[in-house]
Amino acid sequence: MEAGQRVATEIAPGVLSLGQRKGGRVHAFLLDDGDGLTLVDTLYDTDGQRVLDAIAGTGRRPEELRHIVLTHGHRSHLGGARVLRERSGAEVYAHEWEADIVRGERKAQPVSLVPRQPLRAYFPLQVGLALGLGRHPPCPVDHFVHEGDRIGPLQVVFAPGHSPGHLAFHWPERNLLIAGDAIATWPGWSAGWPAFNLNEKQHRESLRRLAELEADIVAVGHGEPVATGGAVRLRDLVDRHT
Repeated sequence: MEAGQRVATEIAPGVLSLGQRKGGRVHAFLLDDGDGLTLVDTLYDTDGQRVLDAIAGTGRRPEELRHIVLTHGHRSHLGGARVLRERSGAEVYAHEWEADIVRGERKAQPVSLVPRQPLRAYFPLQVGLALGLGRHPPCPVDHFVHEGDRIGPLQVVFAPGHSPGHLAFHWPERNLLIAGDAIATWPGWSAGWPAFNLNEKQHRESLRRLAELEADIVAVGHGEPVATGGAVRLRDLVDRHT
């Protein structure tokens, strides 16, 4: 584990935020609704050990992980998908426009090599995606999901723009939004990383729809979650971004 890195932080009842420095302060989220565990994204590492440690820390077993849901097909979010599926028997869910990337049949859509803010994400992340480097271990996808589907405690929100099949997830009972890479808090609060957003028009519309959920807790793909006041901050972000 990287020095000083915590395995997991509870940000709401039954919601653990798992983070690591690799992959641009990437985060995944482990949810317990009492019926089983649901994991959103799988971090950068390919061994899944951080997630397995977090599961053990809750007193649960890997076999109690039922759902692995993926926001999109970028390496930082897919590293542990295959081994976690194998170790737990959980089924993997993704949008059909990202599934062939998850399965390793196609590279993720490239981005420009021209440096853009945040420069701390330029190398190796922007360069790596632009050149198709650092691919994840291919992982089967068991289910395609779409707007309005329910997976464990989560409602699926189709939020394209960052990538064509990008998904966000809403847990209304916890007032929680998992926004994926539509929003970032590292290295600062922003509407994602501009160099990585493939369709700005779609991205702006997705931000508007996410703000309408009025979620107080906003968890993101890169950076620490916003533990309170997320709805106000997201509305302000939409106003500035549009």
